[in-house]
Amino acid sequence: LSRESSRFANVLEGLGVQPGEIMFGLSGRLPDLYVAMLGALKARCAVAPLFSAFGPDPVRQRMQAGRGRVLVTTADAYQHKIAPIRDQLPDLVHVLLIGPLSEIAPEPGVHWLAPLMAEASDTYLIEETNPEDAAFVHFTSGTTGMPKGAVHVHDAAVAHHATGRFALDLRDGDVFWCTADPGWVTGTSYGLVAPLTCGVTCVIDECEFDAFRWMDILERERVNVWYTAPTALRMLMKAGRAPIAGRDLSALRHVASVGEPLNAEVVAWGEELLGKAIHDTWWQTETGAIMISNFASMPIRPGSMGKPLPGIEIRLVRHNDEGERVLSADGEPVLVDQPGEQGELAIRTPWPSMMRAYLNAPERYAACFAGGWYLSGDLARIDSDGYVWFVSRGDDVIKSAGHLIGPFEVESVLMEHPAVVEAAVIGVPDPMVGETVQAFVALGSGVRPTEALQRDIIGFARKRLGSAVAPRKVMFEPVLPHTQSGKIMRRVLKARVLGLPDGDLSTLGAQR
Repeated sequence: LSRESSRFANVLEGLGVQPGEIMFGLSGRLPDLYVAMLGALKARCAVAPLFSAFGPDPVRQRMQAGRGRVLVTTADAYQHKIAPIRDQLPDLVHVLLIGPLSEIAPEPGVHWLAPLMAEASDTYLIEETNPEDAAFVHFTSGTTGMPKGAVHVHDAAVAHHATGRFALDLRDGDVFWCTADPGWVTGTSYGLVAPLTCGVTCVIDECEFDAFRWMDILERERVNVWYTAPTALRMLMKAGRAPIAGRDLSALRHVASVGEPLNAEVVAWGEELLGKAIHDTWWQTETGAIMISNFASMPIRPGSMGKPLPGIEIRLVRHNDEGERVLSADGEPVLVDQPGEQGELAIRTPWPSMMRAYLNAPERYAACFAGGWYLSGDLARIDSDGYVWFVSRGDDVIKSAGHLIGPFEVESVLMEHPAVVEAAVIGVPDPMVGETVQAFVALGSGVRPTEALQRDIIGFARKRLGSAVAPRKVMFEPVLPHTQSGKIMRRVLKARVLGLPDGDLSTLGAQR
């Protein structure tokens, strides 16, 4: 791994790529991608991994924002997701293809990586690296505006290492399996950096979820620590006892989950069928590393996220009845002071893995902080024993199968369909994946709402966004609810879907 990543660092230098430039990665869990990410870090480039299921539009938005000069991807992803938008990526100079060799028409700047690696030296002297130099740019979705690129620095490895030990119980010689896609922060912080700093062996599986395959891997590879998503665990529950029956999982010591709330039923299932409690963790793209965890050394309270990591101070910021943060006269957040009272999770700054910026968005970055606290946007409560319990997101971001989906980017694509004049997107609770994406659209004058049109709109969105981001269901509405200032009231649409009261409609504008 050291030699191969050094080869890649030399490849970048040979192409004239400079320290500080951003290398994008677009592929699934392929060993070559992990080698490339480590090599880029050696060359003091920043790495911006992209979710492999993204369609062309999310890829374009993120690469334009990051002004990516280098992209590591597969031939298939290039042909279907990059080639159609290549003329919209003026900064992209080098495309390095990994994965199975295939026929691809020669294009300027498109190279198969393998021949370049074969010619490169396997030794590389890493120049002095400042701990505050950018290491990763992780894009995360918000409720409004374009995706935000959270910048993390090399010093974050300190937090990755400590949380690997404390939260995931990684020990010398362990075999560790993190199932997250490398396009998400979990797939790099804990699929790459933390396990290597802790000296453990990483399992990488290219394929997507399959209950029998996953149990085969746990058994065959003698996995000691397994870090996965509640959605995957719920899918295993649904598969019943057959995939686990007769397995020798005696090597499995610690199971942890991340990405969405872990319901108590899954914890009980783990204890019954795996013989292991499942330890929930909480953190965000912006925090860079695990902030709250059910440690191996503490009793689990099913449904709780656990307690803060050593050195991490967690408090709750009070919200008023309108869901807005309560601030003091001098603009300081007012903190909750009673156990069990709900508030917004806040973390005392700084810590090593805290994001240092949103790429090219200083105002959006500044809005995340107040009075020495990072404001997470997640609502929670803390009981009298210090256990933290997740309540909900404080905004409209959709969390599906552990992935954050911003309504704005989905709505923007829907409105490019010729029949659609306005769109609103919400998350609808789903017992398997947490939330599914549902869209409401207002059609243009004279357009008839038909089932065929619904299918066409869904297909249009899937082609542009990818199946993981596109809505699974589209509903037609004559008009969408707006505030008097013109903002779509997504909470009203969600309440109606769930059969709940509309709530306060004092700001509802005239129906258009």
